[in-house]
Amino acid sequence: MFKTLNQRISLVLLVLAIVYLVLAYQLPSFAYTVIDADVVPKGLGFILISLSIGLFFAKDSDTEEQKARRKIPKKDIGTLLAVFGFVFLFIFFLEILGFIVTTAIFIFGCSWFLGYKKPVTNALVSILFPLFMYIMFTKFLQINLPQGILPF
Repeated sequence: MFKTLNQRISLVLLVLAIVYLVLAYQLPSFAYTVIDADVVPKGLGFILISLSIGLFFAKDSDTEEQKARRKIPKKDIGTLLAVFGFVFLFIFFLEILGFIVTTAIFIFGCSWFLGYKKPVTNALVSILFPLFMYIMFTKFLQINLPQGILPF
C-alpha cells in the first residue's frame, strides 16, 4: 500500500499535524481581539496537513542515489546527538540562568564544538547577539524573557 518513502513520511506528518491541530484548538480565546493567538498555530496545522497530502501523491521514485544520500555516517550521528544535548541543556537552564547567559553559553559552546575556533569573534557574537535580542524583545516588543541570575 505504501510503496515509497514519501508516502510513509507523509502519513507520519499527517498524524503529527492532526495532533498539533487538536492542541491548537485547545488554546484559550480572548474576547476583545480581532485576530486571536490561535490563528497562526491553526494556520500552520492546516498547511502541514495539505503539504503532507501533497507529499503522499507526489510522483517520485526511490532511486539508489537517493537511498545513498539518506545514509548518515556514524561520526555525524555523534555530532547530531551532541547538538541535541546542547539544545536540551539550553532549554533546561533557560529559566534558571536566564536568556542572555544561557544563549551566550549555548552559542559559544555549540559553535566551538562544531568547529569555529576563533575565540574572540565567537565570544563577541555569543554575547552581543543575546543582548541585542533581549533588548529588542523586552524594550521594543515588550515581551518578557527569562532574566535569570542577571539583575535586569
